[in-house]
Amino acid sequence: MAAPLESRIAAYVAGRMAEAREVQATGLTRISGGASRETYRFTLAWRDADGAARERKMILRRDPPASLIDTERRIEFEAYRAFRGSAVPVPEMLWLEEGSDALDHPFFIAEEIAGFQAAPALLWTEPYLATLEKLGAHKWTILGEIAKADPAGLGLTEVMIPVALDACWDRELSYWEGVLDDDEAEPLPITRAAIRWLRANPPPPAQKLSVVHGDYRTGNFLFDEHGTIHGVLDWEMAHLGDPLEDLGWSFNPVWSFGRPEAGGLMPHDQAAAVWEQASGLKADPAALHWWTLFNCVKGQAIWISSARAFIDGGNREPIMVAPPWMLQNAQDRATLKVMGRL
Repeated sequence: MAAPLESRIAAYVAGRMAEAREVQATGLTRISGGASRETYRFTLAWRDADGAARERKMILRRDPPASLIDTERRIEFEAYRAFRGSAVPVPEMLWLEEGSDALDHPFFIAEEIAGFQAAPALLWTEPYLATLEKLGAHKWTILGEIAKADPAGLGLTEVMIPVALDACWDRELSYWEGVLDDDEAEPLPITRAAIRWLRANPPPPAQKLSVVHGDYRTGNFLFDEHGTIHGVLDWEMAHLGDPLEDLGWSFNPVWSFGRPEAGGLMPHDQAAAVWEQASGLKADPAALHWWTLFNCVKGQAIWISSARAFIDGGNREPIMVAPPWMLQNAQDRATLKVMGRL
């Protein structure tokens, strides 16, 4: 019988902290949500070489048996590390383990940014409701900072595959179209119509090659009641590409949670203006429309991929079937809305 996960985590960390004594991992709790990694929080306690007691809240992100999306944990880990200490708030990354011996699957351990909220539903209740515009301004300012950053200067061109400026759109569209080809269980006429339009009306070349977070949306950052974001999370789909891709994902109507504003926070034109000011780039309306529609296709591909993992039995966790059950129809409606057909 395998040892409890807490004791195995403690043993692993003890091997990485040579000066630590009496290392313990306690209070291990799985965090619901998220289907590309299993996420747990725990408290790490130890004694320094001088005997002083120390304690720190931690997060464990472990690969599941099958994932909603196929991602590379090193890219996620290095993306977090690259932005640490910048205007993009992220938790500190501590250890990356790409083998399976220690905890059965590859994983990484990071600090927990505790004391803040992530659930979108809270935003439209007090006291958060009063600071939505400020939160929106901070959200798209941070996204502009990500777009403005130099991937080579951050060292991310060593772990992320570069792409020509005029090929960003085709690489991403071809990838997600391939996911649909492989995983769809039934015809998707709305999504296929969107793909045909996207291919017939390609966007202009990217203004620059940027780090693309890949899942920058309301629900993937930690916020407080003052309208401040304290941590940008879920970098598992990070890559190099057109910075408008991230802006378009944040404008995908499914991330407005039934509200008319972008991300449920502020008018689209204001959000785009904030992003432009922070990034120094232009949010050309036609190009942004292309990338917003593309992200409707990408979203549907993710939900379909999740359903396929559940149908095939690779991962029977409820989180795998919940997104397609809740979002497949909503994503179709969002696609029609962006296409002006709803």
